[in-house]
Amino acid sequence: MFVFIIPFSSVDANVDKVYRVPIKGEVEKGLFAFLQRSFTEAEEAGAKTLILQIDTPGGFTDAAGEIAKLMEENKDKMEIIAFINDKALSAGAFIALHADQIYMTPSGTIGASQVIEGSGKAADVKAHSAWVAHMKSAAESSDRNPDYAIAMAEPKIDMKEYRAPKGELLTLTAKEAEEVGYSEGTVRTFNDLLMKIGMENAEVVSTEVSFSEGLARFITNPVVVPILLSIAGLGLVLELYSPGFGVPGTMGIVALLLFFFGHLIAGFAGYETLIVFLVGVGLIVLEFFVAGGIAGALGALAVVGSIIMAGGNPMYMAYSVLIAIAVAVSGMVIIMKFFGKRLHLLNKMVLMDATDTESGYVSNENRLELLGKKATTITPLRPSGTVELDGERIDVVSEGSYVDRGKHVMIVKVEGSRIVVRETQE
Repeated sequence: MFVFIIPFSSVDANVDKVYRVPIKGEVEKGLFAFLQRSFTEAEEAGAKTLILQIDTPGGFTDAAGEIAKLMEENKDKMEIIAFINDKALSAGAFIALHADQIYMTPSGTIGASQVIEGSGKAADVKAHSAWVAHMKSAAESSDRNPDYAIAMAEPKIDMKEYRAPKGELLTLTAKEAEEVGYSEGTVRTFNDLLMKIGMENAEVVSTEVSFSEGLARFITNPVVVPILLSIAGLGLVLELYSPGFGVPGTMGIVALLLFFFGHLIAGFAGYETLIVFLVGVGLIVLEFFVAGGIAGALGALAVVGSIIMAGGNPMYMAYSVLIAIAVAVSGMVIIMKFFGKRLHLLNKMVLMDATDTESGYVSNENRLELLGKKATTITPLRPSGTVELDGERIDVVSEGSYVDRGKHVMIVKVEGSRIVVRETQE
């Protein structure tokens, strides 16, 4: 009796794999870590095709640049297809143009890629010119006519036939994109796309953003970073002026830990930045025990430097740190003005008690009862000196003239601690 074993597993090993990777929401630096992981998994799994399912209004150009570089590095390993199932605008259009092929749903759009600053205004001439050049290169990287990519970023280009006269940015519909070679076809669903590229029998592997990657995307968002640092600074300042260790300090430390966690996960910061930060904190703590201020100053520089090092854009991180410092200083001023007397540490650092007249305090004794009384000089008055009155030594000044020792004088004026005498003939 013979038994034949059929290696069914070998059949599965020969099935083509397609990786489906979503690009949803804003394009920012945290997205890069997720895409990098997805590309690595696809390569290790032997996938021949990776489909970027794009639905984004755009985002930050520096993040889009890193993603485009990642795509170019993987083009010789797998075919990269952009599937625009709604919109690929601004940085999204730039990413889509770096794909080997582009497919769109009937309602899909691509374009409108002018650089906009955080204030909402168009970028300066230098940044705008550089971005237009990047858009042109993106189109050329996939052998597409660069004129349309330029018109997406440059409003001076006249594209009346596509509803973009001079002064407006070009945005192509699915039909228009196919007409000008910016799309290989229009499909209604992802399954239709698989059939279009001949991969309907392939195994589809969908990657999703993990919790840590999602958190990193949120934390590294350029809008969130200054808010997070401001919370950290304000929380630590509040903790300095509150008894024990409580909510403000915990809030500040958690904000800083989240900041470094997000940037470590996103790949912008290494452990060396965390080490520099911890060294800085250690020097600041040392300042409480060692006088001089040098340790504290070096510690503050190390902390600020580590935060700037952790970001992908040092200039933007410097602005974020300045915003956080401004918020912390403002918080400190408000605390000292309105809540200073209630906070134990502040009372130890700043004298809060006022010795005013209303509280019964006077700067010196005003001895008005001495007016008109006579005394004898026991030292020469030049013009100040000492007199004796009923056995009491009193410091006085003459009206301006020299008075010898042993002369009789009369007290003619009392102004706080200043007692004025005049020589008399007695």
